Amino acid sequence: MSRVRRLASVYAQYIEIPWQQNAAAAQRVLFCIYPEEDELRLRANLGEFEVLTRQAGYSWLLYDLTDSFAAWLATQRRYATRYFVDPAPLVTLMPNYRAYIRHDFARAVQGAGADTVVAVQGAGALYGFLKVREVVDDMAPLVAGRLLVFFPGTYENNNYRLLDAYDGWNYLAVPMTADQE
Repeated sequence: MSRVRRLASVYAQYIEIPWQQNAAAAQRVLFCIYPEEDELRLRANLGEFEVLTRQAGYSWLLYDLTDSFAAWLATQRRYATRYFVDPAPLVTLMPNYRAYIRHDFARAVQGAGADTVVAVQGAGALYGFLKVREVVDDMAPLVAGRLLVFFPGTYENNNYRLLDAYDGWNYLAVPMTADQE
């Protein structure tokens, strides 16, 4: 069985457990952690996660961060062409990019109920721009159900590392990996 299928199996076991309704936002976050080389395989099998979610009696909503930087940059006409000449000054605009994601995500999840899994794919696209932790901190309070983040990287000793490159960070989320029993 592939790692992605094993990860889906671990997810299925977790999602079938009845949800605690009064959990804090940070406690409603789930991370499906997989090696970055499995990104395309995971994307090809996202439908399996949706089916497992619906079989457990919950709704599913998918939010994709993959093209968020390009979409945001397209709104920055003043800076967009300059970025390709010299990207260094753009670093000062990253709080605007983060606010763009927060606003777009809030719009996307509007109306999603407490029985909804809001899945986020494309977290690897944040690499070099924003920290996943900060974006998840912005998203979690906007989700009444569960926030599921597909995370290309590693998890070890309660430490997450995006693309196995960033210095890790601790987070309260429920981690799921293909290696779990």
